[in-house]
Amino acid sequence: MHIPDGFLPAQVCAGGYALTGLITWVSLRQIHRQPDVTADIPKAALLTAGFFVASSIHIPVPPTSLHLMLGGLLGAILGYYAFPSILIGLFFQAIMFSHGGLTTLGVNAVIMGVPALIAWRVFRLYPQLTRWLSLRVSVGVCGFLAGALGVGLAAVLFLGIALTALPTGLDAATERAALMGLTLAHLPLMLLEGGFTLLLVQFFLQVKPEMIGAGSQQRAQSWPSPSE
Repeated sequence: MHIPDGFLPAQVCAGGYALTGLITWVSLRQIHRQPDVTADIPKAALLTAGFFVASSIHIPVPPTSLHLMLGGLLGAILGYYAFPSILIGLFFQAIMFSHGGLTTLGVNAVIMGVPALIAWRVFRLYPQLTRWLSLRVSVGVCGFLAGALGVGLAAVLFLGIALTALPTGLDAATERAALMGLTLAHLPLMLLEGGFTLLLVQFFLQVKPEMIGAGSQQRAQSWPSPSE
């Protein structure tokens, strides 16, 4: 899901950098409003490294191959830290692995970072689901949706940007068919990352619920109330 250098016109690349700068500024501003700004930095650093390494794990899906994205997972666990973490990971992927490019870094950050923020909002709906489901099931359902949306929304953004910015001189019909095929190939990856995120957030719920912001809910369901 990386757009390489030379594929997009200069104005689209500039727009991507402008939007990335705005979203990064908003994310950092929200982070600085937290009571302890540095508390989640180790967690963000660890998951940024995981996001960076995930690009080297390729999954063959004929006629192409895919790699893990983990945007939904980063969104679910990191919240506002997710976008800066993805931006840093994409930067190092571009300069070390040539995945994507520096001119398209802003666009690629939007493609993968915005779905991560949306996935975070979806994941944070799990307390509402506990009205009807157990905490474990609620976290699992929202975790799966977050992981799947991180891939699905990124694929939709990639397809939309790529189709509207095809370079002149190319066989447009052939390019559209190739791009559509690449996007549809991400459907299995949606299920894979949804399942992986589900398992990971449920693991954190058991061993360290604070990682997913479920500490108070876990204690409420584990300990009897004074009236009992």
